[in-house]
Amino acid sequence: MKIVNKTSVLVLEKKVTKLLQRYAKDRYAKDEIAPYLARVSLMKNHLYQDLGFKNRVQMGKFMKEHFPDLVQVKPKDKLWKKFIYDLIGEVAPACETCSDQINCFTCRF
Repeated sequence: MKIVNKTSVLVLEKKVTKLLQRYAKDRYAKDEIAPYLARVSLMKNHLYQDLGFKNRVQMGKFMKEHFPDLVQVKPKDKLWKKFIYDLIGEVAPACETCSDQINCFTCRF
């Protein structure tokens, strides 16, 4: 198992933040939601779970509200965390040990 150090986690968080900020609908999404979402994306569960949503439908509505242009380019069968990290050319820390890799990793962007 790969050990992720604090520096690499901060680099990932910054990359995700910058990506999300490029797609932010408004100042609130850019300055508040994007950095928060980037921090949460480093956690161990699916992104919708770590954000406190009950399901992926709620996650999709949240993303459409704050990052509508990003929603337009996301493949329907790709999970949000996988999609975001694919866009920055990285693997989310949680993905290495996730039991849902077969479903998630079969979709390529």
